[in-house]
Amino acid sequence: MLFLSVSSLAHADTLLIAVASNFRAPADELVQEFAQRTGHDVRISSASTGKLYAQITNGAPYDVFLAADSEHPRLLEDAGLGVSGTRVSYALGALVLWSRHSDFVNGGCREALDNLGDRHLAIANPDIAPYGAAARQFLIRAGLWTEVNRRLVYGESIAQALHFVATGNAQLGVIARSQVLDARLPAGTCTWPVPAELHDPIEQQAVVLQRAAGNAAAAAFIDYLAGAAAADIVRRFGYGAPE
Repeated sequence: MLFLSVSSLAHADTLLIAVASNFRAPADELVQEFAQRTGHDVRISSASTGKLYAQITNGAPYDVFLAADSEHPRLLEDAGLGVSGTRVSYALGALVLWSRHSDFVNGGCREALDNLGDRHLAIANPDIAPYGAAARQFLIRAGLWTEVNRRLVYGESIAQALHFVATGNAQLGVIARSQVLDARLPAGTCTWPVPAELHDPIEQQAVVLQRAAGNAAAAAFIDYLAGAAAADIVRRFGYGAPE
């Protein structure tokens, strides 16, 4: 863990961090604690991983990228847009089926998925959101993709997919496990953990971007993100923490 001296705080920097939408709530707490430890001012911009990646490749002025997968940080590193050697895993995600629809009060979410009928299923857009890609893998491996495909409602991000289910625009959704732990979420009628073997691991990675190469504050944030204090926050929000 990197702790900065009092003299370092006199030269505190401002960091702009791009954060995948699923991780916005823990990121808020992480940057608050990091700022208290170091004196650095950290600001967050949140969207789907794919949208943030597109912004970065088009020159958006972010210093650090917290993606919802490992692929996009690796691609940035390979393209020279991410600083080599700074990529680190910070969280392990999981999926759940969730609903607050009254039809499912006496039944389970998994049974509801098998009997979707004319109801709608919300997932994040699998082309731009890693949690959506994992949801598509689950539905394919469960042999349900062809059956439910015409009933899918796509959110631009996992946050929007949850919004569709929470507001009743979709009766069932494949969302992030961390989202169901949010105290602000309305009470659900059913929750079913998606078995991890039905989709590829959701390993979320961060990388320092080339704009912040040599920026001590960015390096300090990555160091903090890989440490025990950050891991405790990550677990509390429903994620696994990498070893």
